[in-house]
Amino acid sequence: MLARNKPTAKKRRLIKAGKQSQAVPAWVIAKTTGKVRTNPKRRHWRRTKIKA
Repeated sequence: MLARNKPTAKKRRLIKAGKQSQAVPAWVIAKTTGKVRTNPKRRHWRRTKIKA
């Protein structure tokens, strides 16, 4: 289990990883006419752990 009180630096890295793990926006898919659909940095919390 994770600690309740996390260091600020680790927290910032976790926040960045959470932002990177978002889906590709619909306007990007529309702009590239469906060529860009998936985010290669997409990560599931249970499958792939991050080095934070």
